[in-house]
Amino acid sequence: MAQSFAGLNLKYLRKLRGWTQEEFANKIGIKRSLVGAYEEERAEPRIDVLERLSDMFKISLDDLLRKDLSEVKGSYLSRRRQQKLLSENNLIHFVPVKAAAGYLAGYADTEFIDELNTFTLPMLAGGNYRAFEIVGDSMLPTPSGSIIVGEKVDDLEEAKNNQAYIVVSRNEGIVYKRLEKNNRNKSKITLISDNPQFKPYQVNSEDVLELWQAQMVISKVSSQHRWDVNQLASLVNNLQEQVSVLKRKYN
Repeated sequence: MAQSFAGLNLKYLRKLRGWTQEEFANKIGIKRSLVGAYEEERAEPRIDVLERLSDMFKISLDDLLRKDLSEVKGSYLSRRRQQKLLSENNLIHFVPVKAAAGYLAGYADTEFIDELNTFTLPMLAGGNYRAFEIVGDSMLPTPSGSIIVGEKVDDLEEAKNNQAYIVVSRNEGIVYKRLEKNNRNKSKITLISDNPQFKPYQVNSEDVLELWQAQMVISKVSSQHRWDVNQLASLVNNLQEQVSVLKRKYN
C-alpha cells in the first residue's frame, strides 16, 4: 500500500498558517485531539476532513494523500513556506480585548505570547511590533475596535512627547494615549486622550510595564467616525485649553 502523507500535510498546512491545533480544529470542524492524532499519524484523516483541507488550501485530494507538500520544489506552498521562514522575526502578535487581562499577567511569558495569533505587514519589516485592540471613545477620531500596531520602546526615556503609544501599566492595564513627560518630575508621566471630553491623567513611571509607539491603525471602514464642523471647532478649542493648562503646570 502506498504511503499516505495526509497527516504530515495536515500538520504542514496548519503551521504554514501559524494556527494552533485548537484553532485549526475549530476551522475544520473537528476536535483538537483528532488534529493531534492525525499529525502524529496515529489515525488517518477522514475523507470529509481531507475535502475541507482541499477546499481551504486549493489543493487536490491526490496531492494531499500522495505528495509531501513540504518537499514540493517550486510550488506555491514551498514559496509560502520560505516567505514564512524569512518573516518569522517580523511576526506581529495580536492582543485582542478578550486577552488583555491575560496579557498583563503573561506579557513576559514566551509561551503565552506564542499562543497569540500573528500576522505580518510587509511595510513594517525589521522591528519588534505588537498589535492591540482598543475599545472606547477616548482616542476619537480613532474608533473603538481599532487595532493599533506599535513598535516596542525599551526605555521610557526614549519616549517622545505628544506621540501616541500603547501603554501597558500595572494599575491602568492596556491603554492607547498620547504621552507627555515632565522633565522636572520623572517619576510620573501624563496620558492624554485625543478626545477632549476625556481629561489627562498621570501614572507612575515605575508602573509602566511596556510601551509601544503607534505605527499603524487598522479599523473597519464602516466604523470610521465622522466629525462635523462644530465638533472639530470644539476639539481644537479644548485641545488648546489642555495645552495651556499643561504649559502652566510645567512652567
